[in-house]
Amino acid sequence: MKKFNVLIVGGGSTWTPGLLKSLCVRKETFPIEHLTMVDVNEGRQEVIGEFAKVLFKEEYSDLQFTYTTNLEEAYDQPLDFVFVQMRTGGYAMREKDEKIPLGMGLIGQETCGPGGFSYGMRSIGDMVKLVEHVRATNKDAWILNYTNPAAIVADALKRIYPDDNRILNICDQPENLLRSYGRLMNRDPRSFDPVYFGLNHFGWFTHLYDESGHDLLPELRQRILDGGFRPVDYEQRDQSWLDTYAMVEQIVRDFPDYLPNTYLQYYLYPDKVLEKLDPSHTRANEVMNGREKRVFDACREVATNQSTAGSTVVHNDAHGEFILIVAESIAYNRGDHFIVMVKNEGLISNLPDDAMVEVTASLTANGPRPYAIGEIPVFYKGLIEGQYAYERLTVEAYLENSYSKALQALTLNRTVVSAKKAREVLDELIEANKDFWPELR
Repeated sequence: MKKFNVLIVGGGSTWTPGLLKSLCVRKETFPIEHLTMVDVNEGRQEVIGEFAKVLFKEEYSDLQFTYTTNLEEAYDQPLDFVFVQMRTGGYAMREKDEKIPLGMGLIGQETCGPGGFSYGMRSIGDMVKLVEHVRATNKDAWILNYTNPAAIVADALKRIYPDDNRILNICDQPENLLRSYGRLMNRDPRSFDPVYFGLNHFGWFTHLYDESGHDLLPELRQRILDGGFRPVDYEQRDQSWLDTYAMVEQIVRDFPDYLPNTYLQYYLYPDKVLEKLDPSHTRANEVMNGREKRVFDACREVATNQSTAGSTVVHNDAHGEFILIVAESIAYNRGDHFIVMVKNEGLISNLPDDAMVEVTASLTANGPRPYAIGEIPVFYKGLIEGQYAYERLTVEAYLENSYSKALQALTLNRTVVSAKKAREVLDELIEANKDFWPELR
């Protein structure tokens, strides 16, 4: 069986230990010859890298492993897969993404609204550099991007590299929802055959078929209405995520046609969500004081003890396992079903062809083979068209250095609406991102 060369970009992420454990668990189904981790933050990368050495010594002794902060060194080597989970600007900028809008009475969230706009504008440049570097020496490597503000990045990459079919933008939130449905219904989520449409963080499940073709969605909808909804890994989640999943019940009560992506709460109930957000203590603070501290403390302990025995960080979480199952489907031409971002081109027949939509697709060695949806109802079409226009204008603002298109984008966003507030928050975000964004004129 072929062994793969893999690069993890953003190796200092708190999600990396789970991914590394998943590599160990799946070493028979996805064997690796050489694994490299790279991160621009030397301190974070070293902590995770030293943890990885201990883990692999115990569970994957024949794996060749290195970690580095040198991007050129990481990119300029033979690669089969590049897993991208970078966070341009780190948590310091995420905190600004959340707190600047909240200080103006607007939603402050890392991928939605002005915060998502800010993060997306920061991320495009680093993703373009990554693709350029990787393609210089690895024309056939698969680039799997799964943690950037994927809607904006996916749109930008498709415009800049329209013929590169080995860049896959995929989000783990639909996968998390499917796993949560599986736990709620006591079923294997990989047995589900989902029908889904929308944009990234802005979509709906219309059907959820089982192995016999029976649609489970009506039963699932009723279970959510009767007993609420929690993430599959709710024991490990911070309170803000539990609150987010709890909002699904409200969305289903108001709009019972389909089952929503959790992020729709920010667009459908911005006033209600805003009441719960604390401008002085956002999710960034929650992560830095919670998951961040837990993960890095546990990794340091493993490195100090030179043993993973009893470590709380060594578990095979969904985030890490998910991207490996995706890679396996591509590597072995399995055609497994995943919800991915692809150019519309008629998949949703009453939306623009150039929109980067999120739909179910079979993942093969030749790329995704998406399933057509046909026409969608007016309400959902209207919501998506507004969000699509916001995303497209954001990318054009970046590529054209256009202040006016940035202002148009934020004015269209359902979490902002007011042109006055859009200008105010844009000006603040420009100042905060002066080291990251291109100059807007």
